[in-house]
Amino acid sequence: MDHLVLFTGEGLRRLLPVAEAMGLREDSVAALARSTVASRGPKPARELRQLGLKPDHAPGEATTEGLITTLAGVDLSAKRVGVQLYGTEPNERFMAFLHEAGAEADPVAPYIYASDDESDRVKSLLDKLAHGTVEVIAFTSRKQVQRLFRVAREAGGEQALTAVLAATRVAAVGPVVTEALTELGIRPGIAPETNYSMKPLVRALEARIGADE
Repeated sequence: MDHLVLFTGEGLRRLLPVAEAMGLREDSVAALARSTVASRGPKPARELRQLGLKPDHAPGEATTEGLITTLAGVDLSAKRVGVQLYGTEPNERFMAFLHEAGAEADPVAPYIYASDDESDRVKSLLDKLAHGTVEVIAFTSRKQVQRLFRVAREAGGEQALTAVLAATRVAAVGPVVTEALTELGIRPGIAPETNYSMKPLVRALEARIGADE
């Protein structure tokens, strides 16, 4: 790989044990050090630091658009670019950007989310929301937002969910999740100002709930 793009820390954590099982962990880490690595946000950067590495490129805004803006100034023509995807999301926008830049993209989806067979758990949450027993709801990924609304839509309750969330304190871990909620008409009122990860999200929740009380 000439370049490697890491969308999530979880993805890198999943790739390394596979490399180790193949007897290629040391070679893989050495390859990471040789490649030009872009990290969409702080989580992949943190995983790299644990390997003694750091990203060469990191957007100011941890979103696909922020990553595209950052890499727009990099010559990717005829370069082979490995892309560690976010779950199984194909990210057509980013892949189209690489194609337009003349790069040869090599994507990998090293992990998937819970099976649709577990929709009963999502329906249980929807029921609690509908009955007003949830005072605050926090979203930590775009997939969570999409899954909740998809299950509600299948049950004919998407509009009801939108109304309930409008009256509920909603937290988002970062700009990607905020964007996903905004697209569905929900504006989260709680979010970390920087460092879009779990601890800052919890601190933001504590501060907001404490202020409200």
